[in-house]
Amino acid sequence: MSQPGTQLMIIGLGEVLWDLFPDEAKFGGAPANFAYHAGQLGAKAVTVSAVGRDELGEKALEKLKSVGMSPEFVQINQYPTGRVHVTLDDRGHASYRFEDNCAWDHLEWRDELKELAASLHGVCFGTLCQRSFESGRTIQEFLAHVPSDRIKVYDINIRPPFYSNEVILRSLELANVFKLNDDELPIVAEIVGVQGAPVDQMKELCHRFKLRLIALTRGQSGAMLVSPNEVVEQAGVEVKIKDTVGAGDSFTAALVIGLLDGKPLQEIAKAACELAAFVCTQSGATPEYDASRFR
Repeated sequence: MSQPGTQLMIIGLGEVLWDLFPDEAKFGGAPANFAYHAGQLGAKAVTVSAVGRDELGEKALEKLKSVGMSPEFVQINQYPTGRVHVTLDDRGHASYRFEDNCAWDHLEWRDELKELAASLHGVCFGTLCQRSFESGRTIQEFLAHVPSDRIKVYDINIRPPFYSNEVILRSLELANVFKLNDDELPIVAEIVGVQGAPVDQMKELCHRFKLRLIALTRGQSGAMLVSPNEVVEQAGVEVKIKDTVGAGDSFTAALVIGLLDGKPLQEIAKAACELAAFVCTQSGATPEYDASRFR
C-alpha cells in the first residue's frame, strides 16, 4: 500500500509496438498499454522499451508525450519498431501476428534502469518481450533491482509460439502478482503440474510461488481474484464489443492501482472489470476516458 498523497510510480516493462488493424495503425504493446492506463488512473507512468530509428518509432515517442508519459526510458536502436498484424473476428475478438527481430527484442540493460527499478511502486512485465535473450536478460535484471515490497505483476499474455516453459517458470519466481486468462490457466497448470478446479489450481500456484495475488480474467464472464486468504469472484459487464485489444492491460492497471490504494479485493475486481469492459467498447487499446469512473 502506498502512503496517502504519494503519486504512484508505475512501470510498463517490455514491448512497444504498433497494432496494424485492417484500416489503421494504433499504438500498443501490452506493457505500454498497461502504463498508459495506469497514467490515466492518476499514476506517474513510465514505459521501459525500445523503438527503431524510423517513422513508427518517432510516432511512438510522440504518442507517449501526447498522453503525458515521458519517453526517457524508451531506447532507440537500429532495429525496426515493433509491429503486429491484428485480425478481428465477427465478435471483435482479436488475434495477432507479430513481426520478428524488432527494436524491443534488443532492450539493453543500462545503469539508469537500476535507479528506476528501486524507485517504483509497481511494475508489469510479460512473456512476449522475453522471446529474445537480450531483452529477457534485461527484464530479469530490472526485476532483481525492484524492492521486494513493491508490486511486480507477471501478466503472462501468451502469444504462441513466443513462450517457453522456462520463461514462464522464471517469471513466476520473479513476480508477486500473477495475471492470466481462462485460456492460459490450463497451459500454466500443465507446465507447473497443478490439478483440480481453477480456484484450486490458483491457490496452489499462490502457495508454490509465494504470490500475494492471482487474477484470472474470464472475458464477459468477469474475473476471479485469489490470494492466500481470500477468493473473490466478480461478474462480467455486458457491453457491445468493438474490439478486445488492450482490455486485459487496462484490467491489470486498475488491479495494480487498487492494490496500491489499499482497496478491498471485491472493489478492485469490480473497477477492473468495468474498465476492461469499457475498453472493449472502443477501438484500440488506449482510448481516453474519465478515470474517476474506474478508481
